[in-house]
Amino acid sequence: MESRAGMIILTKAIKEKLIANHKEQDGTKNFKAVLKLFNPTGIGTWYLSELDPQTNNAFGLCCLHEEEFGYVNLDELLSFKGQLGLGIERDRHFKPKTLDDCRKVEELRKPNDITNNL
Repeated sequence: MESRAGMIILTKAIKEKLIANHKEQDGTKNFKAVLKLFNPTGIGTWYLSELDPQTNNAFGLCCLHEEEFGYVNLDELLSFKGQLGLGIERDRHFKPKTLDDCRKVEELRKPNDITNNL
């Protein structure tokens, strides 16, 4: 388990599920996101569905300026320090959902974005 300042970023259950999804991957990338990470002081939300335990690279929906499916290295992500020295946090209330549903949630978070109306 990886933790920082009292918050457990990867619980044992979450880490085991992410690794199991990676091992069972058939190329479709259809697993549900089981972990949501976010930057509490700026942009950045990651909905993760898989974790390669050899490289610590996770797959999921990465939302920065745009939403895109891809890989992120957890070591790099968790070493990030934003404003006030705060790091990436886990949404403790997140319930697993499909990556497509996560994308829809992110679209709803930007209602004033003019590109949503095109």
